[in-house]
Amino acid sequence: MTDDFKIAGELHDIKSIAVGRQIRELPILQKRFGRGRWRKLKGIANVALRDGRLRLAEIHCSRDWKSKNED
Repeated sequence: MTDDFKIAGELHDIKSIAVGRQIRELPILQKRFGRGRWRKLKGIANVALRDGRLRLAEIHCSRDWKSKNED
């Protein structure tokens, strides 16, 4: 992971793009965080670059579906 940008604002238009075994990183996620109902998601957010510029970007992330309500 890199610190070249920070998410500035909220993620919107969130969609599921992979579930369970469709996620290439699934073995790594399970080893690091445990088994779960893993989903790969994408969404749109403003990101602040190192030099201060703001850009609209598509963000991809993986999360355990049950943790959605724990935030």
